[in-house]
Amino acid sequence: MADYPLQYKNPGPDVVLKTKRGYPRLGATPDETGVNFAIFSRNATRVILELYQNYYDSIPSHSFELDPIKNKTGDIWHIYVYGIGHGQYYGWRVDGTYDPLNGKRFNVNKLLIDPYAKAVTTFFDWNDDAVYGYERNSPMGDLSFSTIDSSKSMIRSIVIDDSKYDWEDDRQLHIPWNETIIYEMHVRLFTISPTSNVKFPGTFLGIIEKLDHLKELGVTTIELMPIFEFNLNSNPNVNPVTGEQLKDVWGYNPLNFFAVTGNYSVGLKLGEQVFLFKDFVKMLHKNGFEVILDVVYNHTGEGGEKGPTLCFRGIDNEIYYMLDPKNKRYYLNYSGCGNTLNCNHPVVKEMIIDSLRYWATEMHVDGFRFDLASVLGRTPDGRWIGDLSLLKDIAEDPIVGKLKLIAEGWDAAGGYHLGLFPEGWAEWNGKYRDCVRKFVRGDNGVIEELMLRISGSPDLYANRKPHASINFITCHDGFTMRDLLSYNKKHNEANGEGNRDGTDENFSYNYGVEGDTDNEKIVKIRKQQVKNFFAILMLSHGTPMILMGDEFFRTQNGNNNAYCIDDETTWVDWTLKEKHKDLFEFVKKMIRFRKSHPALKRECFYEKYDKFGNLITDITWHGINPFEPDMCYHSHSIAFMISGSDPVKGLRIDNNIYVILNQWKEPLNFVLPPLQGEDWYLIVDTSRDYPDDFLETPYLVKGYYTAQPHSTVIFISD
Repeated sequence: MADYPLQYKNPGPDVVLKTKRGYPRLGATPDETGVNFAIFSRNATRVILELYQNYYDSIPSHSFELDPIKNKTGDIWHIYVYGIGHGQYYGWRVDGTYDPLNGKRFNVNKLLIDPYAKAVTTFFDWNDDAVYGYERNSPMGDLSFSTIDSSKSMIRSIVIDDSKYDWEDDRQLHIPWNETIIYEMHVRLFTISPTSNVKFPGTFLGIIEKLDHLKELGVTTIELMPIFEFNLNSNPNVNPVTGEQLKDVWGYNPLNFFAVTGNYSVGLKLGEQVFLFKDFVKMLHKNGFEVILDVVYNHTGEGGEKGPTLCFRGIDNEIYYMLDPKNKRYYLNYSGCGNTLNCNHPVVKEMIIDSLRYWATEMHVDGFRFDLASVLGRTPDGRWIGDLSLLKDIAEDPIVGKLKLIAEGWDAAGGYHLGLFPEGWAEWNGKYRDCVRKFVRGDNGVIEELMLRISGSPDLYANRKPHASINFITCHDGFTMRDLLSYNKKHNEANGEGNRDGTDENFSYNYGVEGDTDNEKIVKIRKQQVKNFFAILMLSHGTPMILMGDEFFRTQNGNNNAYCIDDETTWVDWTLKEKHKDLFEFVKKMIRFRKSHPALKRECFYEKYDKFGNLITDITWHGINPFEPDMCYHSHSIAFMISGSDPVKGLRIDNNIYVILNQWKEPLNFVLPPLQGEDWYLIVDTSRDYPDDFLETPYLVKGYYTAQPHSTVIFISD
């Protein structure tokens, strides 16, 4: 990237720029002589392109009003401008009817972001009246019309020419699903703490400085929380404890679907973040890590009817958003964030596919996790159409469909479509999360479901492969694993919403004290249960995912919706790695155990048929006696054996693996299932203290084994 000619000197108003008709390729497309600009708007009456010499200028250097005959093809307005190129600042003004009651919110006074811009400046003041399409102090509210020119807000699109970037033969890694272990992280929060001891905290470079940790841990795939451009200061709430303005830290309010945010790059000139992100992806690939992006296509950062007019609302509101059919002044809110993108409108659908292809081809990312993905399967009137929706188009796209596609199978309006996504999709398995939490907490009536979840959830994914189940205990949304075992209730007071935000249904237990404690007995059981969670996760059929910092007992002080907190509460505290070395070592060894045992990575479900049509079960279930699992309502223990043979291929692929899960409050004696000519060797007992919780040299056990309360025990055959 160092030899890339970055040119940011844009022509001033004294320079005459020639133009021609241009062509209908959306976005800003530079070539050797100039830039083609194109934007979609079906209902606009007038479209103006403005160029700015500096991002902070309030007056454009050049303004071009597009001729609706000459500069328009169908619904796409376009113009080619000679003599400009990479680094040019620009914006659009779109005129038309302002009639919010009928869904039209055109306001030519507002300078708009290009939906296809590859870089955007977004350090504007969210409270500036200029960026709102209505008069904020008017008694008419959003039905009023603002005449304030928003060009002074410093929100600009930037022309990017990345055609000369040298990828050095970099390619997506395509790590097989059955070898994949996902690590979910937030770019800033991962290293922003001074305890990270990195040179570039809170950035993509900071992650690179921590690759040795990720290698040591053994994960394969880094899933980044949103990196689309967003405004960090768009949160109107105040921390009632400190009085500080809260932030939109997580970034789940995108302003554009093509632009990588500049919030996670250092020392950059405007637009340089595009190339720094390419460098980041290339470096992770060189070190053997995949990069998955958490993408948000279900809504935008413009919010509801009281939100600002920054992009889509001013370009063609009734096309880009789902509006209430009874009153088009209001937005359907399946996202819980004020608006819902009209994902299955052909124009919006094409934009989303184009965005995904851009990240796949120009940024080399390895896959996508789709936030509130069930929204992408809804019609404009909200009906779920699954196989007939954008979801199917994405899975069958010749470029995007070849990458890892992961859905969050629910939305904020009650849509819960787990297991119903088209072929080609994997899904965050919320039922796995809840079931394992309930089992470890000691709930009644969960054993039968637990058997399904450990087996890859065939009740949900029988028509796909086990890897379609993304198994997780914790993620960014909710308690950390430590807090799951330290709090009975959420503690989101600092979020400024009266502790009403965040889910109340956490299936957590604090073991007698709410929050942290010096009681050694309570600390011991909490850490033991963390080991149990990780052991179950790594032994389960499907694709495991872990949350950053859980490997060394990270806490958020009971906040289960910390989207707005940017302080020590959410920063990863790297001193915990040494402080809780016993946990880190156990997690590292469990990941290594999974990776080294083919029996845990079968690409089909456990029950299958051999070449003679005989049903084969690769997993058998047991209780305190072999082949007698206790599945009654009050049962709190189960054991299972995973076969090391593959009868279909007629091969021995691994050791046999026998696992005891005892969440009963008393020790239980388990008779070990008999083996033909082999013995059982103990390798894991989470009730033991480090380092004997995971034995480097397994030892022989004959007859039976006493599983202690709240423990996981693992044996392998010789």
